[in-house]
Order: sequence, then structure tokens, then C-alpha cells
Amino acid sequence: MFFVDKPYISDFLKQTLRDNAIPVVGTDIAKNLDLYSGTPMISETQAIKRIQETVNPIIYTTSENSIGWISRHLAFSHLPEKIELFKNKVKFRELIKPLFPDFYFKAVRVEQLKKIQFDQIPLPIIIKPAVGFFSMGVYKVSHYEEWESTIDAIIAETDQIKDLYPEAVLNIHSFIIEQCINGDEFAVDAYYNSMGEPVIVGIFNHTFSSDTDVSDRVYSSSKKIIETNLEEFTDFVGKIGRLSGVRNFPIHMELRRDKDGTLVPIEVNPMRFGGWCTTPDITCRAYGFNPYLYYYAQKKPDWPERLKGKDGKLFSIIVLDNSTGIDGQEITSFDYEKLVSNFETPMELRKINYKTYPVFGFLFAETREDNFIELKHILDSDLKEYITTTTV
Repeated sequence: MFFVDKPYISDFLKQTLRDNAIPVVGTDIAKNLDLYSGTPMISETQAIKRIQETVNPIIYTTSENSIGWISRHLAFSHLPEKIELFKNKVKFRELIKPLFPDFYFKAVRVEQLKKIQFDQIPLPIIIKPAVGFFSMGVYKVSHYEEWESTIDAIIAETDQIKDLYPEAVLNIHSFIIEQCINGDEFAVDAYYNSMGEPVIVGIFNHTFSSDTDVSDRVYSSSKKIIETNLEEFTDFVGKIGRLSGVRNFPIHMELRRDKDGTLVPIEVNPMRFGGWCTTPDITCRAYGFNPYLYYYAQKKPDWPERLKGKDGKLFSIIVLDNSTGIDGQEITSFDYEKLVSNFETPMELRKINYKTYPVFGFLFAETREDNFIELKHILDSDLKEYITTTTV
């Protein structure tokens, strides 16, 4: 069964649910998300009963907003505990400590940030919410002189974002300080099947504009990226699975390969693939198979077949987060046509209400590998070139 929730559900996923008769749990929010007519809906009571009667049921959540429902109604199962292992970044670091015994991390309450003995912390470090989402509240500190201004920025930002997501998704009261993980960053969509074996359904290179950039602007997939990393990432995802003991469990993992070639996980997001229906949707557009269905039916991609004819192509998700420094309420318009015109092969544009969420939208684009300059431009842009505001 699938849980659907705010902030977003794509038309592609709606069609997948209807056309394949995948049952959706009929929460109050699900009933108001304009699912396609004919989508099978089961009551919350029916969902609970099915889960009680099934060992390791196949469950997918389109949004981590559903974690609260799972915690409240499925406490009799192992699922809330398994979700917490991944969602809480402190518990996750404790889980994988056997693999990374020397990795530095420290939990701290937000009110304690200004009291920390900072000279005892190894630099550089990343500080972020212990339960977080979408790079919100994430900061890199490379020098002691940056500490106080970073704390001020964190407190200011948390005040702005505190009501955007449920506390189970974004908790701005507790933070984790951890050593900075350097190297190339990747995002991996995968699931553990009924035997606990890892199945990868998507690999993306997370590109940054600079060493200090921590944004989510561009994620790209390609034949080369998948072929180069598939075997190693599958083995690594399997190690995490054996530590956690999960079955029938989808994840979205972010990890880095350091200069020595060691893979180190940044975080693992439970019960879903990429947020806002991004990575699984573009995977289907790029490679012709549906990750939602592959998880639901316990299928494994035939990657050599799927990668045929994909040489020299990049398939990218461009996250149009509001990096303008201007509050969405003061922005009167965003020039989506101008944005799209800067890409040679736009695949799909998704506009988001930027007055409600700090993101203008998402663009899927196909780019020739030798034309990376078009991605570099959007990486470097603060997006001010596309907006008009209430002030002149």
C-alpha cells in the first residue's frame, strides 16, 4: 500500500497508482490530493488490519509527512523503530558506528548551541537538524570565526521554517554536529526486498557550485554514473541493510566517496525515494522503467538493457530553491519561460507555490555531457534574474 501526503504528488505517480490498482491509505489528506478517479482507496482501519496480518508489508510513502501517522497507528509493528533508525541522524550515526568507528558526531539542543566549547570540535564540520529535510538548516563551518554568525543564521532560519513540515519530518529543536565528509556526492534510490537484499533503482551525482555550497540545486544521472557505481553502491547499501535488519523498505541514500575511495553515508531517508516525486519520476523518463512499480512488484532493473543508447547524456533534476534572499511573499512572479529557454532539452517543468514553500519548482532536463555549461549556469545562479518583486 502507498501513503500519499503533502507537499506534492506528481501526475506520474497518480497514474501509476490508478493504472496498477495500488491501494492508497485513505487519510483525510489523501482524500484531498486529487487522485485520479479509479484509484483504489482503503480505509485507515483496513490498512492497520492488513499490516497486522502481514510480515514485512510492502509500504511506500510519497512524503515523510506520513511518518507521524505510522508512528501513531503502527506502534505494534517494528516499522516506527526502523524509520527512526534512519530519520534521526544521531541514531543513524550510532547504527553505523561499527563501520565508521572514528567518525566524529555530537548531538546538541538548539538552546545549547551558543554554549558549546567550540575549540574542542574538529574542523571543518557540518551542523544540521537531527531530524531534517531538503537541506534546511544545514551549514558548513570551516573556521572558528564563522561559528557565532552560523549560529545566528541557524536561529533565524529555523524561525522561518518551523511551521513548514511536521516535527517528524523537520525538528529544529535538536541538531547534530558532525565531521565534514569530503568528496563526490551521490544520491541513491534503492529498496530492500523481502529477503533484505538491496536493489538499486537510481543513482544521481549531486553537483555543487563550490566547496561551501550545501544546496540541493542539481542532481544528474547518466549511463556512466550508473555503470561506474552500481556494483560498489549495491554492496554498500547492503551493509547498511544488514545493520538495520530492514525488509521491504525503500530508501533515498545520500553518500560521498572521499579521496581514498571510501564511501561514507551522509544520511538515509526512510520509506521513500527522492522527495517531491523527483528522482523516481525522472528515472522512468530517462531509462524507461518505473521505480515505484519495481519496488511494489519486487523487480530488479536490467541495467545493461536500460542503459542502451544513453551514451553522452545527462538526465538532471534542477531544484529551483528560493536562493534569492527575498521572501516569497515579496515576489510577484517567476519567469519560468526564461528559465526553460536556457536548456536545450527540457523534459518537464513543475511549478510550486513559492509563497507557501521556499522553492519555485523543479525542472527535469536532458543535457549533452559536453554541454555541461547550461547546468553550470543554473548552479551559479541565485535565481534573482528570474523574479520580479513588490519593490522597485
